[in-house]
Amino acid sequence: MNIKKYFKVYKLFNYTSLSIELEYQVNIFIDLLTAIFGLSGSIFLLSIFFSNAKDIGGWSFEQALIIQAIYTILNGITNTWFSPNLTEIVKYIREGTLDFVLIKPIDSQFWVSFKRISPTGFIEILLGIVVLIYCFYINDITLKIDSLFLLLLTLGCSISILYSLWFLISTTTIWFVKTWNATEVLRSFLYVGRFPLNSFSFPLRVFFSTVIPITFITAIPSEVILGISTFWKIILEILVSSIFIISSRRFWIYALKFYSSASS
Repeated sequence: MNIKKYFKVYKLFNYTSLSIELEYQVNIFIDLLTAIFGLSGSIFLLSIFFSNAKDIGGWSFEQALIIQAIYTILNGITNTWFSPNLTEIVKYIREGTLDFVLIKPIDSQFWVSFKRISPTGFIEILLGIVVLIYCFYINDITLKIDSLFLLLLTLGCSISILYSLWFLISTTTIWFVKTWNATEVLRSFLYVGRFPLNSFSFPLRVFFSTVIPITFITAIPSEVILGISTFWKIILEILVSSIFIISSRRFWIYALKFYSSASS
């Protein structure tokens, strides 16, 4: 793979998408208000959970707020890259434009994954970072170089798992054109990532650690920040993210064998 070539293509994708999106600046202001109210509502809901208890599942409100910040950042990344692109796969298949993607001198998975970018998600990412910085202050946290490295590593793994989940579901449109409900179910499950996993019952903890690995997406980066994560948890997240990334790639190649060209 020519990394320099793909980087140039990616910059072109970004330039084209942002040029279109920034033409509607009023929408950006509305998106800002929506993101602020959405985050405020989530924090208010979290405070209700802690209204009658100092801690839930061993997490205080101040510590749980870190999970909310991580969730907001990851949700912003989803709305910036994953949702605008991967929900379009069904459109490519319906309109037969996937044919044009497949004959281009560029990897088809790269094309369908990064063709568009939505600046709306940047607002959520920024708000999540602001809340995270505030969490550092109220929890009296100072990240050392090794902790910062582990945080970036686990966040990268979380992004990989999140992308893979979205991509695997979106790829099934080659067989089942209507997968909108499936992606909405995934979003609903991901909402759980706003809360400490230990606050749920044992069966749910098992489910959200294996079937839909929420614990790897939000909890482990949060534990790294607090300095309570273990070496084996981090290794396990690296392993799980690697499995998901490889699986999404192989599943895409496998699914394309069943794609019926619009010209056939």
